[in-house]
Amino acid sequence: MSSRDKRAIVLLIVLYLCQGFPLGLALGSLPFLLREHLSYSQLAIFSLSSYPYSLKLLWSPIVDSVFIPSVGRRKSWIIPMQILVGTIMLVMSFYADKMMKDPAEYIHILTAAFTGLVFLSATQDIAVDGWALTLLSEENLPYASTSQTIGLNTGYLMSYTVFLALNSEAFAQKWGFPRLSLNMYLLFCAILSYGVTVWIIFKKEDKETTEHDISIKSVYMTMWTICKLKHVQTLLIVHLFAKIGFQAHDAVTSLKMVEKGLGREDLAMIVLIDFPFQIFSGWLAGRWSRGDKPLRPWIHAYWPRLALTLAATLTVYWFPKPPIATWFFVLIVIQTVTSSFASTIQFGGMAAFHSRISDPVVGGTYMTLFATFSNLGGTWPRFFVLKGVDLFSVAKCQIGNDLSVQAAECVSDHGKTSCSELGGKCVTESDGYYIVSGICLVLGVLSVLFYMIPTARKLQAIPPSKWRVFA
Repeated sequence: MSSRDKRAIVLLIVLYLCQGFPLGLALGSLPFLLREHLSYSQLAIFSLSSYPYSLKLLWSPIVDSVFIPSVGRRKSWIIPMQILVGTIMLVMSFYADKMMKDPAEYIHILTAAFTGLVFLSATQDIAVDGWALTLLSEENLPYASTSQTIGLNTGYLMSYTVFLALNSEAFAQKWGFPRLSLNMYLLFCAILSYGVTVWIIFKKEDKETTEHDISIKSVYMTMWTICKLKHVQTLLIVHLFAKIGFQAHDAVTSLKMVEKGLGREDLAMIVLIDFPFQIFSGWLAGRWSRGDKPLRPWIHAYWPRLALTLAATLTVYWFPKPPIATWFFVLIVIQTVTSSFASTIQFGGMAAFHSRISDPVVGGTYMTLFATFSNLGGTWPRFFVLKGVDLFSVAKCQIGNDLSVQAAECVSDHGKTSCSELGGKCVTESDGYYIVSGICLVLGVLSVLFYMIPTARKLQAIPPSKWRVFA
């Protein structure tokens, strides 16, 4: 690998790292902190903050077309996005802890703020994806997905598990660390964002030359031309439904483990153990995806990932009362690491396939088209999964021996506290999580058998030239 490609990989990792910070908060740590005060239906409202990352296709042609030549085609967007993300986090750092004390009152403000952060990160992602296609040489393009996996996962990890651990009173007391507040962490992210912005300002961007018109209208028309390709339509359908089998696991399983007694600091420790395996699997997927069959890792990891999703559901079902035995904790670690390994292998394989077939002339739009539908496939079911857990759950507040009150809020920690204040005890007669998980797994198995894997094999057999709209 040339020194130019090595420097490009470092740059891409740093830029993807910056995107991981707000995503880790919005999709990871905040739902856990809010879970202590809100029902799953209220959490579904906050989950809407992740939608911009799945809808970025709508404005990607603007990012591909509008730029300041003296600044650079990609830097024209990356720099202002970095500044705006840092500014929102800086402002939030003065009010976040106050809002988290009563999140039900501020749920819409929190949702709006993190929707803005995710929107800005999604916009930056469009520019970075497009830049990756010209930063790296053609033979090393699969390492764009490796850079994305390492950068995003590292940023996500820091905002998710590392922050959750350092934010926990129990973890702070056990290890003698001062507790890290949400205000302080947001301030740290803001300073880091500003620092990376300064570095990018002094980073020279090579000019991209093309014979083709790249006006906004022409890029939208090009995007429509891309979407009219039959094999592109097939790939988009695959993306929309490929993750249906894992939805209950991704959205609810960890929350259920915490609800059943797994400490936040224990969860943080599990994911910290998992992190090196994610990095290794990202590197492995990059190497495995080279050649004419980049979807091999995606195909081979599908069945193990479904089996591990079932294993995670059973782990929740048989979860013991605290304190958790060491052997069971080790079992959770093994299940988490293997499931994450399969997920990262799939992500890396598909991202490498995107890099291989995308047209560099409209790289940001092409990559974003695929990434948008891939993200949407993991986002659109989440709202319904969280709603479904509450919908299928049957709980009551048992007050004494005679009085029993139907209480949907008994499924949340806040509702359980309210019942306890009335002198009662929450009794869950039916947990909707298992019903929703079963539905997702059945749909996942059926889709894999009859559509996903056979279709993926056909798609990777199509030569890259057939995916491009410009000669």
